[in-house]
Amino acid sequence: MPRKIDFIVETATVERLDRWLVDQLEDFSRSRIQTLLQDGYIRINGAVCTNRTSKLKLGDQVRVTFPKTEPLNLEPEDIPLDVLFEDDHLIIINKPVGMVIHPSPGHRSGTLVHALLFHCKHLAGIGGIERPGIVHRLDKDTTGALVVAKTDVALQHLQTQLREKTARREYLGVVFGSSQEVSGTINAPIGRHPSDRKKQAIISEDQGGRAAVTHWRLQERLGNYSLMHFQLETGRTHQIRVHCQFMGNSIVGDPVYGSGRSIGVNLPGQALHAWRLSLVHPIGGEPVVAIAPPAVSFT
Repeated sequence: MPRKIDFIVETATVERLDRWLVDQLEDFSRSRIQTLLQDGYIRINGAVCTNRTSKLKLGDQVRVTFPKTEPLNLEPEDIPLDVLFEDDHLIIINKPVGMVIHPSPGHRSGTLVHALLFHCKHLAGIGGIERPGIVHRLDKDTTGALVVAKTDVALQHLQTQLREKTARREYLGVVFGSSQEVSGTINAPIGRHPSDRKKQAIISEDQGGRAAVTHWRLQERLGNYSLMHFQLETGRTHQIRVHCQFMGNSIVGDPVYGSGRSIGVNLPGQALHAWRLSLVHPIGGEPVVAIAPPAVSFT
């Protein structure tokens, strides 16, 4: 049975319905509230109201009906997750090597979404669908900290933090070569490779590339290799991997951008790990810092 909540307007201040509802329904995004309006789930004094700009007055009775969350057409899978932080609004996991984030034609099962649907027993869902909100992504063979939203509001808030650069993503990686510099910034736009649609490349912005900035710092020289610390300012697909190739120091074990270099040992994946994720909690406002221990030693 659909859930219903009744409100009574207790202020004489004239206010638009949609803005008033945003303040009352703190766990719902403005877009979700507007969808409820459009679909006829909001009543004022017993009458359905679909006009988001309707003005409220003192004493008005507002009823919000929440339709049952639709299940996602995927079977949850009991896949173990290394959880670094979790509450009712978000979950941060230490993603293992080889795990794909979303189902796709080549990955019908075993993805992070399948695992989250099993792990999160009471998922509020995104946009009325019982699904986790993927805030950002990690490549299949990149390991480490990944945050996922459980509600519309958390998803929008976390995406805004990434867009406005208030969230901080730090990586550890081993690259070929030993840099003479100890730190630097790579500012080179990235876009789809012109001849290989599965790859990214340095592409000028007037040719469709998007601004991409990676800050790096040398952590340790390891003979013919270097342990590097990376901080992302932007989040383009394959950004660190493409920027390292551009710098002449490809990520060790990278099957796409590693120039076919052999390292003489077997790695479970490329030597790139999302080590630390810092953000502001989307509801409480307190800082949340998740550190993901690497599955293998980088030294």
